[in-house]
Amino acid sequence: MDIQNERRRLLDAEGAEEESPGGLRSEQDAYLDKVKNGKLYLAAFASVLGPMSFGFVLGYSSPAIPELSKIADPRLRLDDVQASWFGSIVTIGAALGGLLGGWMVEKIGRKLTLMFCSLPFVFGFTVIITAQNVWMLYLGRALTGLASGVTSLVVPVYISEMAHERVRGTIGSCVQLMVVLGIMGAYLGGLFLDWRWLAICSSVPPTLMMVCMCFMPETPRFLLSQGKRREAEEALRFLRGPDAPVEWECARIEDASDEQGSSFRSADLKDPGVYKPLSIGVMLMMFQQLTGINAIMFYAENIFEQAHFKDSDLATVIVALTQVVFTAVAALVMDKAGRKVLLIISGIAMAASTTAFGVYFHLMDQAHSNASLSLLASEPQGPDVHADLTWLALASMGVFITGFALGWGPIPWLIMSEIFPTKVRGFASAVCVLTNWGAAFIITKTFQDLMNLLTSAGTFWLFSSMCAINVIFTAAFVPETKGKTLEQIEANFRGTPAL
Repeated sequence: MDIQNERRRLLDAEGAEEESPGGLRSEQDAYLDKVKNGKLYLAAFASVLGPMSFGFVLGYSSPAIPELSKIADPRLRLDDVQASWFGSIVTIGAALGGLLGGWMVEKIGRKLTLMFCSLPFVFGFTVIITAQNVWMLYLGRALTGLASGVTSLVVPVYISEMAHERVRGTIGSCVQLMVVLGIMGAYLGGLFLDWRWLAICSSVPPTLMMVCMCFMPETPRFLLSQGKRREAEEALRFLRGPDAPVEWECARIEDASDEQGSSFRSADLKDPGVYKPLSIGVMLMMFQQLTGINAIMFYAENIFEQAHFKDSDLATVIVALTQVVFTAVAALVMDKAGRKVLLIISGIAMAASTTAFGVYFHLMDQAHSNASLSLLASEPQGPDVHADLTWLALASMGVFITGFALGWGPIPWLIMSEIFPTKVRGFASAVCVLTNWGAAFIITKTFQDLMNLLTSAGTFWLFSSMCAINVIFTAAFVPETKGKTLEQIEANFRGTPAL
């Protein structure tokens, strides 16, 4: 059906006059005013059970490693090196999962990929539950990491392709919200459950996801890319409600798809509509890891102990709760404040807090040096420097976690799902996910070497400079996608008029 006929039908239904240069915007408003979001939210909830499962995987190692390090069974007992691999092997699996997910979303679709990735989640936790040696623990963690990588790719894509522009930011931010909820769930469970029962509980969200996704539709854009117009209209009718004239949206998506072509070829990498968003997506993922989030979480337990929080398990729950609260705030304001503004505010907050962390460690090193000199000179020591500086560490950590949760936590994943043309979405998203998890593994495994080379203070000042570069990069290159359709975002990169 011709897109112009669909536009006229909608305008006639609204009693509008002849289309003007700003007419498209009024058409969008007229269409979206008729949309009902109830089933869209239901589909979003079913899909974000995947990120919650991913959060349980990330959070599981924190309560499990101390227990497995002291377990009576020598076949399962972890030494320091084994514990390090138990925690970090997830990132290797996730990097491979990103590549696998990029292939799967194009071959079998977004919905089936999401359903199938629940299998390695459940199977991985089952291997951990039944583990008889350390290698079974590694295998279970690698499988859950593989599922996490697929999930971190497919869920943002699924949500961006089924949500409309008025709520896409809010729903898209729920991906990171559910990740931190899963992390907090694992921390809370670790207070009351042993490592086997915690693994059993962690397998519940992916099981629910598989069941719930059976009743949800495939994304309209994928169906149209497969030439399934009738199924795409049915999916839109499910997502938009019975009153919305979904034929108009279907025609608009089809018209944009016709301009792009149907399949991805390597020659498309020369197209500015492909290489520009791909470059931005890769840099966002790289910068997210260079903010120092893993370093902050690494030091969280020590900082709380210095602040006289004797129960480190409770301290990790407090950190996770802070992330949940401010990620929820980001989701609520995302479609009002915009992505770019929140990224800049987030980057400034993290740059300030990591600078303060560097000052904290610098003062601590100086204090230790002075204390050593006092002991050598047999002079009486002054007041406890730890107590004097604890407020600086706690304040820095609070500001950093708040800033990360407001911007650089959820938004890179959201923007990744918005900026790629349909025909390259699987490939480009896979590259971004591989970049993110690859950088996470490298930074995590080399962090201690960096500390030895630059000292603690120097390392955090390096992270601070990276956060400052984040802000400059965002201001100069990251487009604002708030309130725009995916087709308008793609047209902006191509330098062509939006439909």
